[in-house]
Amino acid sequence: MPRTFSLLKIRSVIVGSALATFIGVPFAIAQQANSLPDAPGARRTITAQAQTRPPIPSAPQAPAAPKALPQAITLEQALELAKQNNPTLRANETLVLQNKAQEITANLRPNPVLGLDAQYLPLFAPDLFTDTNYWNDQTQYDVGIGYLFERGKKRQHRLDAARTATAVTEAQVSDAQRTTLANAAQLFIAALLAKSNLEFAEGLRDSYKKTVSLSQDRFNAGAMSRNDLLKIQLQQLQFESDVNAARLALVQALASLRQFLGFDSVPANYDVAGSLVYEPVPLRLEDVQARALAVRPDLQAAQRTVVASESQVGLAKANGKVDFNLTFDYTRLNQNNLGAFYFNIPLPIFNKNQGEIARTQYVVTQSQFQQKAAEQQVLTDVRNAYEGLRSSEQVVQLYDQGYLDQATQSLDITRFSYEHGAASLLDFLDAERSYRSTQLSYRQALATYMTSLEQLRQAVGSRELQ
Repeated sequence: MPRTFSLLKIRSVIVGSALATFIGVPFAIAQQANSLPDAPGARRTITAQAQTRPPIPSAPQAPAAPKALPQAITLEQALELAKQNNPTLRANETLVLQNKAQEITANLRPNPVLGLDAQYLPLFAPDLFTDTNYWNDQTQYDVGIGYLFERGKKRQHRLDAARTATAVTEAQVSDAQRTTLANAAQLFIAALLAKSNLEFAEGLRDSYKKTVSLSQDRFNAGAMSRNDLLKIQLQQLQFESDVNAARLALVQALASLRQFLGFDSVPANYDVAGSLVYEPVPLRLEDVQARALAVRPDLQAAQRTVVASESQVGLAKANGKVDFNLTFDYTRLNQNNLGAFYFNIPLPIFNKNQGEIARTQYVVTQSQFQQKAAEQQVLTDVRNAYEGLRSSEQVVQLYDQGYLDQATQSLDITRFSYEHGAASLLDFLDAERSYRSTQLSYRQALATYMTSLEQLRQAVGSRELQ
């Protein structure tokens, strides 16, 4: 008897539950519909969290133990970390210090020359080594000091050439920094996109789990065929795959950004803080091109190269001037103190350094053409980046002006029709896929716009575009 009563009690509970489920299906489906992600509002900002409405409240759970939050860095902090800790950039900065050291070398004067000699030593007459008179009267001792006098202001020209080379190197290091910051910004935006996609995918997956649960209840109540239930359950695999792919993309994006910032600059479990946002930038092409011509480091390097090559011409002409050497010699001979001056200078008959002078003059011409090419490259880069920004801006505006709302309305209409038997399950799943695809494409469009803006900053050579 106890067993029979227990079985009857279980059956009554199951039947009662199925009946209650069947009666409450429309209300439950309406609640599930509210749990699907909303279309973005008027302010087109996509944060790292998915834009979903709060899920249906569940039974309260015990609060989880607080976890240590990873360090979250903003875009500006990432750029500062890259500037301070990027290994390649730090290596390039040592080039300036190397050039500074070469300036010291270029400004050095020649060292004086000290000469000592003793002549008429009795090397082949050993018996004279003990003859004091021989050492006093026959042996000659000389002490001399000489100095090379440079003509043509060679030292000044060497120093000028070294300083202009340092100026070129400084501009080149600044250009390397420009590229480094642009790459760091693009990697940061990629991490923001990956994080936003992950949380959006997790929101869709959680929302779809409710759809699967409600469909199971409808099937148990006899309001849905098993074939439709299986299709809904199989569709959940796509949502799980999307979450796994998004999680992997985020891990890889954070790892790439950490490598670029320097592994020691952020902890292993760091995070990025920020949002994918469309912020219109009112700019005129002529203005940004003019600013690029004024501040872009690689163009400044090309301009300084012209000055450096001209200083090399001056150094080559100075090297064509011959130097002379003056030596004073003190001699001790026959107990007499004697002195002598020696003067020697090459005769510039054949070698006047004319070949090096001609070569450096051609280098000046070459650097002038390279400066012209750099100017044209700057104008082209700015034009391409500017047009890329405007193109990506138009794509974002297309979403803002209707496509997002249309995708949301299409999903709502199809869901309503499906719930009332006017649309098939395939129509509902297709509308849901279209909504998910539109949302992800919009996030990609925002990331593309922000990346295009960073590319324009890189083309201009400054984060301040105005």
